[in-house]
Amino acid sequence: MSKQILLAGAVLAMLAPATAFAQSNAQGGAAAGAATGAVGGAIVGGPVGAAVGGVTGAIVGGIAGDQQPRFRQYVVTQRPPSFRYESEVAVGAVLPPSGVTYYEVPPEYNVRGYRYTVVNDTPVLVDPGTRRVVQVIR
Repeated sequence: MSKQILLAGAVLAMLAPATAFAQSNAQGGAAAGAATGAVGGAIVGGPVGAAVGGVTGAIVGGIAGDQQPRFRQYVVTQRPPSFRYESEVAVGAVLPPSGVTYYEVPPEYNVRGYRYTVVNDTPVLVDPGTRRVVQVIR
């Protein structure tokens, strides 16, 4: 078990330079996705899961950390209705096929292929093809 933890740490350490580079290039969402994916992958699949999760998370991306408050304010001004979801709103949650309205993300947030909605009064980015939450905006 300790070898797996050490290997997971080594994988995360290897991802750190890529994360720093991504943040310096205004891709904070990809960096956050890489870190989140690596941690989630390590929990589910150990060291190999960490590596796969980190790469997958970086691909997912999202709204960069420094843009999240501005995006949240944008959503508040749009006043979309909030969908009531009985489970915890978290990355990976799949929203139901009906009753949820999805909205375009403005181009200045550099998010392509995703829509946003509001779930339990919290803005989230969603993959419209799968209805899966890819980022929770706090």
